[in-house]
Amino acid sequence: MNTADLRARLLAWYDDNARDLPWRVGPRDHAAGVKADPYRVWLSEVMLQQTTVPHATPYFLSFTRRWPTVSDLAAVEDGDLMAAWAGLGYYARARNLLACARAVAREHGGVFPDTEEGLRALPGVGAYTAAAVAAIAFDRAANVVDGNVERVMSRLFAVEEPMPDSKPELKALAGDLIDAHRPGDWAQALMDLGATVCKPKSPICDRCPVSMHCAAFGRGDQDTFPRKTKKAARPRRFGIAYVLTRGDEVALVRRPDKGLLGGMLGLPTSDWTTAQPSPGDGAPANAAWREAGEIEHVFTHFSLTLRVLRAEGDAPGVVWTPTEGLDALPSVFLKAARQALLSPRLL
Repeated sequence: MNTADLRARLLAWYDDNARDLPWRVGPRDHAAGVKADPYRVWLSEVMLQQTTVPHATPYFLSFTRRWPTVSDLAAVEDGDLMAAWAGLGYYARARNLLACARAVAREHGGVFPDTEEGLRALPGVGAYTAAAVAAIAFDRAANVVDGNVERVMSRLFAVEEPMPDSKPELKALAGDLIDAHRPGDWAQALMDLGATVCKPKSPICDRCPVSMHCAAFGRGDQDTFPRKTKKAARPRRFGIAYVLTRGDEVALVRRPDKGLLGGMLGLPTSDWTTAQPSPGDGAPANAAWREAGEIEHVFTHFSLTLRVLRAEGDAPGVVWTPTEGLDALPSVFLKAARQALLSPRLL
């Protein structure tokens, strides 16, 4: 492979085809000397983990309007941050986000470290995020490898070992293409190529600026990469969600800081187990609970069936929330609340 030609072709393509993203400094502005804001780069990278660009974008715009600097974010109350994050999922990211912002504000005067090593020392910042911020915000020659880049590498080099075992090889192959020339633009060019051309299904190879260097394209089996092992069936758990109303208010509880959806407001529930729990397990009050159907929700490591029960009454130690404020709930609880409040069985 002619690495110099591949790099030149991909960077030229990026100059003309870079996605317009609210956290990005485009290649022409970058060439004119405009620097990316490390805070915006870091915030976007955290939000984009396990989340699509269209889904993350309104959250990013809302966060940067409310908290335009990392020091502003560091001063937020935990509950306000978690409420603003609701709907993005993977809530440990929100707790890590706040811990990192506070560390940058407290220990670094509100200025992000400009090296991978310094960034890795921040709470909640892993190898990928450190590399992305170092490359994009500080033009460090860091190896930024996300799912898009892994897919591009698997096709360029026709890597036969299936995922996820091939991840170290794919990262090493990407590292071999790193250069001190425009490392931030290079990282974003690879990501954009994977997101818009070298897509998971039906890659648009006739628009690819580097198809002449692609081993899989040369063989004609690019759709089959990356190779994948068959996924194990996702386990299923069961639980009960309780929707206790008091007029136009719904009872919520604060979940423990540790564990799934930690620190978030949510509906009272039973434990989520492999066996169906009994009605009353985890109920916030002794009330006349009525059936309101059930909802399905998929987490990363298991699927959940929640039986939904509803009652009118009162309970100690709950947070009474107007029904119009329920949109800030994590999606699993919002589904259950809507199921109960709209259930025809209760009309």
